[in-house]
Amino acid sequence: MYPLNSIEWQKSSFSGGGEGAECLEVSQGGHGYHALRESDDQDIHVHASPAALAGLIRHVKRPR
Repeated sequence: MYPLNSIEWQKSSFSGGGEGAECLEVSQGGHGYHALRESDDQDIHVHASPAALAGLIRHVKRPR
């Protein structure tokens, strides 16, 4: 899709606090898509459109 080694990753402000503990990183990739990865396994990426990422965030934040 686009070279992931050339983009900057932003770590979630709600990460577990420890080194690599429960961290999710997001990056604005090319072609209007975003990439998500877990800090513990940086080789696995999920690519999402802005609308799909917004839907995921709404779902995760939904009260249980």
